[in-house]
Amino acid sequence: YVFRSKVTDAVKERRVVTILHELAHMWFGDLVTMRWWNDLWLNESFAEWASTMATAEATEWTEAWTTFNAMEKTWAYRQDQLPSTHPVVAQINDLEDVQVNFDGITYAKGGSVLKQLAAWVGIEEFFAGVAAYFKKNEWSNTELSDLLVELERTSGRELSTWSKKWLETAGVNTLSPEIATSDDGIITRFAVVQTAPADYPTIRPHRLGIGFYRLQGDSLVCVHHEELDVDGDLTEVPQLKGLARPDLVLLNDEDLAYAKIRLDEHSLRTAIAHLKDISDPLARSLVWGAAWDQTRDGETAASDYVDLVLRNIGSETESTTVRTTLGQLQLAANSYVTPATREATRARVADGLWKLAQQAQPGSDSQLQFVTAFASAASTAAHTQTVTALRDGETVLEGLTIDTDLSWQLMVSLAAAGAVTAEDIDAALAADNTAKGGEFAAQARAALPTLEAKRAAWASLIDQADAPNTIVRAAAAGFVHPAGRELLSEFVAPYFDMLLPIWESRTYQIAQYLIVGLYPAPLADVALRDATRSWLADHQDAPPALRRLVAENLAGVERALAVQERDAE
Repeated sequence: YVFRSKVTDAVKERRVVTILHELAHMWFGDLVTMRWWNDLWLNESFAEWASTMATAEATEWTEAWTTFNAMEKTWAYRQDQLPSTHPVVAQINDLEDVQVNFDGITYAKGGSVLKQLAAWVGIEEFFAGVAAYFKKNEWSNTELSDLLVELERTSGRELSTWSKKWLETAGVNTLSPEIATSDDGIITRFAVVQTAPADYPTIRPHRLGIGFYRLQGDSLVCVHHEELDVDGDLTEVPQLKGLARPDLVLLNDEDLAYAKIRLDEHSLRTAIAHLKDISDPLARSLVWGAAWDQTRDGETAASDYVDLVLRNIGSETESTTVRTTLGQLQLAANSYVTPATREATRARVADGLWKLAQQAQPGSDSQLQFVTAFASAASTAAHTQTVTALRDGETVLEGLTIDTDLSWQLMVSLAAAGAVTAEDIDAALAADNTAKGGEFAAQARAALPTLEAKRAAWASLIDQADAPNTIVRAAAAGFVHPAGRELLSEFVAPYFDMLLPIWESRTYQIAQYLIVGLYPAPLADVALRDATRSWLADHQDAPPALRRLVAENLAGVERALAVQERDAE
């Protein structure tokens, strides 16, 4: 967080949120501390929620809740659909359980559920209950019931049922609108349908906003907002009867609830055509999230998601929304489209990103994001020539400075394309012999697309144990660069051979970086899926925390294969 080069606004905002998160621990974790690790969320979820609230209310980052939706909630929804998901109040048996539970459930889902709880009981009543909780329990240890009793007293809401459904069960619900209209477009019936996955069938109560958005000139603006409690499989909303059907119906408007949302067919068409025209950044973020979630679930084609992003991301104003969406775009292109069109899609994405970079406002945050995303996505000889010209100063974009870190990011792109040598990387490191330079150099060396380079990177991480965690993380990222996908097949068997020795010999953090970072996920094929399933079947007695990491890797490949199948259709 001490920046030496230009960074995106998203990273600057993350620094603010991180500092406020740690300050929040003066109350959540220092003044009052959980009795045991199953209530770790009392520390971390509250710090997530409080830091976002403080960021939105007391800093220049007034759209912090949009950032929360784009980043934290995306993380939470992904984590909550993994086989390793668990209740917010988790069962903690030993210290290994503690380490793996510093995850998207404890932080992001917990923070999201607290936002839902504040809306459920009322924000003033929520603050009053939390204040009473601190006063009553200062300098002591607490558990979940200690908080709920204070919130019940200030709000008048019975919360034990709410707690069982939200904090003591796992899984995420899906909310969909059910709309009937007359011939002249007047709503005759409106209901919210709630579903749950078979493995986690809990149907939950939600405090929910429903937004009606209509095209007005060049903008898609909210013309009606209804806030209500939703519970059960089906909730009728009679107060919306008699209104004209809008261009877009947005469930969870203002993002009070923690739930996946679906757009009806009419609203989805409007969103695809006019996502960039939605005037409210939080509403845009919700639509971006719904589109991505429907892609991950194989309900819409990954190729269509690529089109949606390339058509609309150029006008997005929120830095974290851009950052998150660009990451999802590259995952869609690299792993989710059918293999038959993968290389063509990767080239189309890089071409689109370079065009967006050229069109972006000079010196803007979006310009920097599009350039770095283009460098990461580069997949053809023409792309490599453009990256080389940028780095050498032959091609100049007005307002863009090729500073130290950006120069390194372009170097990693060139390394992945085989356009530079190990000696070139060494020379760059000699000119920037710093900790950060060392990280970039390790990433670039590991990205070189030769078996010799991949074997050297593997040996530096697995056969040697002296690399610091930052170097391990950077080298692993270079090792699995999508440009070297075909080379990764040779490392599938060695990957599974190293799991138990690495788990037993390295610290938890280093082992996690290696087990997650070196997993050859870019292969995204049946052979990798089957090899992962075989290891899990053959190692039933492996440490549960290790099996969890491998199972999460497997879930990613299984999802990619399902989405590829949908895209092929």
